[in-house]
Amino acid sequence: MLLAIDSGNTNIVFAVYDGDTLKGEWRASTDSERTADELGVWLTQLLSIEGLNRLDITSAIIASVVPAMVFGLKTLCRRYFRCEPLVVGDEGVDLGLSILLDRPEEVGADRLVNAVAAHLCYKGPLIVIDFGTATTFDVVDGDGNYCGGAISPGINLSLEALHAAAAKLPRVAIGRPKQVIGRATVPAMQSGIFWGYVGLIEGLVGRIKEEFGSDMLVVATGGLAPLFADATKVINALDADLTLRGLLAIHRRNRPQALA
Repeated sequence: MLLAIDSGNTNIVFAVYDGDTLKGEWRASTDSERTADELGVWLTQLLSIEGLNRLDITSAIIASVVPAMVFGLKTLCRRYFRCEPLVVGDEGVDLGLSILLDRPEEVGADRLVNAVAAHLCYKGPLIVIDFGTATTFDVVDGDGNYCGGAISPGINLSLEALHAAAAKLPRVAIGRPKQVIGRATVPAMQSGIFWGYVGLIEGLVGRIKEEFGSDMLVVATGGLAPLFADATKVINALDADLTLRGLLAIHRRNRPQALA
C-alpha cells in the first residue's frame, strides 16, 4: 500500500491507497514544530481505526510547499513505515511533464502534482484552480506541459487582512450572500468578499483563455472549491481528490526507481 502525503501551508493530507482504492484519508494542521513521532502516533491510531496496519504500507510519496516540513515527513516514513519516500521536486523524480518556465525550480510541488493529475483525467488545454491558502490558477497545455499561471491571496487570507487592517470591520464567515447589495456591515463584507472573489475567478479565467488563444476546460480543487463551483459557469469540473491522484500517478511512474 502507498502512503501519499500532501503538505500545504495550512493542512497536511495523509492518504493510503491499495492499488487504485483509497483506503483512508486524514488531515492535520501544518505545524513545522510537530515531530515525526507525534505525527507517527497520531497517524498510527487513525490507521488502526480504519482497520489498517502501518506495516502494510510499503511505499510513500511526499509533496510539500513547506520546506521545514520535509525532514520530519521523511523521518515519519522511515521510522514508522519502513520505507524511503519519493519527494516531488527532488532530483531524479520524473513527473512526466515539461515545465515551460524561466525558473522551473520555483514552482510549488502541489501545482505540478495537480497538473499531472489534470492531464491524466481531462482532455485538452486546462486551467486548474486550487482553492487553498493561496488560490492558484495553473495552465496545462494539450500535451500535458505546465505553462505557468497566476497566484492570488486565498479568500481566508483576504478576510483576515480586511479584519486586521480595518478597525471597525469584524471577522465574518465565508458564505454565499443572497444579495450583492449588503444592507448592513456584515452582509456588505460577505458580498464583497464572495462576489468579488467570483469576479476575480471569472476575470482571470477569461484573460488566461484570451492570452492562451483557445478555449480551455477549467477544473477546480481545494477545500473551498465547492462553494465557488456553484457560483460561476466558468468552472467546468469539481475534483476534490485531484492532488492525491496526481501523487498516486507520479509514484507509479517512478516506482522502478523507488525500488531500485
